[in-house]
Amino acid sequence: MYRKILVPVVGPPEVEPMIRFAAQLLDADGEIRLLHLIPAGDLPAVTREWRASVNIVVPAHEAGAALDLKVEPEVRSANDVPAEILETAEAHEVEAILLTLRGDKRSRNPLVGHTATGILQHARRDVLVVNRLALAADRFPRILVVTFQPTPPRRSVQVAEALSVRHGGVPVTVLSLSVRGSGDDDVREERSERGIPFVRKRSVFSAALLGRRRGLPELILQAAARERYGLLVVGEEGDRSGGLLLTRRFLEELFRAAPCPVIAIHS
Repeated sequence: MYRKILVPVVGPPEVEPMIRFAAQLLDADGEIRLLHLIPAGDLPAVTREWRASVNIVVPAHEAGAALDLKVEPEVRSANDVPAEILETAEAHEVEAILLTLRGDKRSRNPLVGHTATGILQHARRDVLVVNRLALAADRFPRILVVTFQPTPPRRSVQVAEALSVRHGGVPVTVLSLSVRGSGDDDVREERSERGIPFVRKRSVFSAALLGRRRGLPELILQAAARERYGLLVVGEEGDRSGGLLLTRRFLEELFRAAPCPVIAIHS
C-alpha cells in the first residue's frame, strides 16, 4: 500500500513491533525508515543517548533481515522533535508516518503531548497512530471501521483492506454512527475488488450524544462493543461541529479506554 513509511521510535522495545506492523502496510518492494531522535540537551546526556542508540540500530537491521524488508535506521539529535520528524518525511518522500502514543504528558516520551499534535496538524503525509495492543496482536480475526459519516474516509477503507489481505482475507465491518434512520438494522454485504468481504451497518444515537465531542471515544467503543472484531480503525473526518476528529486528546482518550487494538488514520 505504501512505498515508504517513516517510523519514529523512542526506545529499543518499540523497534521490532513497529517494524512488524509497518510491514503489513508496505509494498512488496517498499522501504521502512526508522528514526530515533535524541532531544537536544546537555552534552553528557546527548553523548550517552548516542552511545545507547546502537540498541536501536542493530535490532532494526535484524528485524528487517528477519522479515526480508529494507529497513534504514537513522539517529539524529533534534531541538524540535515534531519539526525534525516532518522534515525527515519530506526529505525522504515517505508516504506515511507510523507512530504510537506510548506514555503520557508527564513521561519523557517525546512522541506524546505537543509532538503528536504538531505531526497531526502539519503532516502532509498520512499519519497512522497505533496503540500498544495493536503492536502486540499477531492476528486480527475481524476488522471494524467506525465512521460518523454515511461512508468512511477512503484511506480508512484502504488500510482496513490492506490489513485484511495480510491476515488472510478476514471480514471488514464498516459501522456508521448516525442520528438518522429508524434503527441499527440496516445491513449490507458486499465484496471489494480484492475479494474482501465487507459488511456495512448503521448504529443510531441521539444528536445530543453525537454532539458531545468529549464523549466521542466512549461512544465509539460503546458501538464497537456490539460487534465482533479484532482491530478498530478510526479515520480522520470532520466532527458534527466541523472540527477535526483526530486530535491528540481524542486519541489519548480512545487509546486509554480501548480494550482492543486500534489504528487511527489521519490523511
